[in-house]
Amino acid sequence: MARLRKSRKALVATDTLIGQGSEITGTIQCDANLRIEGNFNGEIASQGYVTVGESAIARSNINAREVIIAGKVYGDVATTGKLTITATGEMFGDVTASALIIMEGGALSGTSTMNQPEPVPTMATPSKEVSSRFLQPETN
Repeated sequence: MARLRKSRKALVATDTLIGQGSEITGTIQCDANLRIEGNFNGEIASQGYVTVGESAIARSNINAREVIIAGKVYGDVATTGKLTITATGEMFGDVTASALIIMEGGALSGTSTMNQPEPVPTMATPSKEVSSRFLQPETN
């Protein structure tokens, strides 16, 4: 029985870190979050969040759910969520996002295109008329 339980465990995605002092060139495709503290040259596609740390330089096009830039990014960013450029962040490229936040001191050199966030699906419920007795003030 214990063996059966063990096999049903879902795999949990592990976050990825490119540490300070590292220099990576290539393509990163991940399901989890990615944090860059070193230098990265290439393409990034993430189903999670991508964070470019204060000491990081990314010469990359980034496609992710959400992106936070505290370092430097040279390339285009596309996100289904929001892009945040912190006070120390600099971005040189075009942005496609549902929301764009640039903190005082942060810089964007490029164009931005805002997409409407995808609507959250709701369960269809039949509309019911509210009885006028519920609209009357309560009397004690």
